[in-house]
Amino acid sequence: MQLTEKNKSGFSMNIEKQLAAEHSKKNAQLIVDYIGDDPFLFKELIDVFAEGDIRLTQRGSWPLSLIAEAYPALVKKHIGFLIQLLDKPLHVAVKRNVLRLFQTVDIPKKEMGSLADKCFTYLQSRSEPIAVKAFAMTVLYKICLKEPDLKNELIPILEDMLPFSSSGILSRLNKTLKQLKKL
Repeated sequence: MQLTEKNKSGFSMNIEKQLAAEHSKKNAQLIVDYIGDDPFLFKELIDVFAEGDIRLTQRGSWPLSLIAEAYPALVKKHIGFLIQLLDKPLHVAVKRNVLRLFQTVDIPKKEMGSLADKCFTYLQSRSEPIAVKAFAMTVLYKICLKEPDLKNELIPILEDMLPFSSSGILSRLNKTLKQLKKL
């Protein structure tokens, strides 16, 4: 059980209890606003996310990704943990939100290979939902910006996906292919 801590404005919240209370956009945003850019409170969310039950992990993934978008520096020291987390069987919401946050944070060179492997697996899986594939594609493109030779592996996979892709992913697929060919 997490302690109830005060944020910079003096407001108190028990993050674990707040996640358990309800799963809604309003609640996710309440948690994001409470944590803000406070690394101590962010670590508390990471702890609940890592040690919580399946429901808390799923619910915690949403504010986690929102905080990463607003304050990407907070995620920096947790990147290795988040990549290793992708090795576990996860609820699709957790995969989706973890991949979403990797679109906005700087991925250290030493972590790129492992993350790229996971993204390639998600991209080529027939069972992964469109959102997971779309975020995996964007993360791979981001890695290609730093490792341009990887595009030679990614482009054929994306081209093979074109005839079988739904309209939900087709736009991102075409845009990503166009960007990759310019690299």
